[in-house]
Amino acid sequence: MSDYKHKIEKLRQRLQQPLPGFAAQERMMGRVVNAPLKVPDNARLSAVLCLLFKVDDELHVLLMKRREDKTAHSGQVSFPGGSKDEEDEDLKATALREAWEEVGIDSSEIDVLGALSPLYIPVSNFHVYPFVAFSENRLNYNLSQNEVSYTIEVPLSSLFHHERKTVTDVISPAIPDVIRKVKAYQLEDGTIIWGATAMMLSELEVVMDEIGGV
Repeated sequence: MSDYKHKIEKLRQRLQQPLPGFAAQERMMGRVVNAPLKVPDNARLSAVLCLLFKVDDELHVLLMKRREDKTAHSGQVSFPGGSKDEEDEDLKATALREAWEEVGIDSSEIDVLGALSPLYIPVSNFHVYPFVAFSENRLNYNLSQNEVSYTIEVPLSSLFHHERKTVTDVISPAIPDVIRKVKAYQLEDGTIIWGATAMMLSELEVVMDEIGGV
């Protein structure tokens, strides 16, 4: 078995075990509204897809830049994802459907390995469930022109390098008159990944470290 296939199988097994959860998420904590002690009963269920794929035997992750539309997460870097529909069988189905609608990922071309810890986002009242999937190859995308500006493909080894972590000022579209200082991943081109996406990536980073790194 090749190194990357062995790593993917170890990741699959690790995701079935108790997860590091908030302790891992908070390493990249960055919120414009403090989280409540308990997730509200009226929180909107949602799911995202963290897609890993192989390029030259190196694992990459797919992210996307949302379009500027004045919503709570307008213009931010995120995973494909969104609210659960009544027709969705479960939250995994939500993640797969949203990945298809937003970036054109066919569920038949990917292998869902498991899930990371859910995360509540106060500013939009979303309770987000992240699912991790893998593709042997880089996929072709078909972007939703209404929702997605462009995709971002990042090697995990680069993303999780200590030089990529920073503290920076951000403005949330939901609260445009407030500047917050947050922890974030900063890509080589200056792109900032913060908020819920950074917190979910932080848990993935901890999990990957536990199985021997990226």
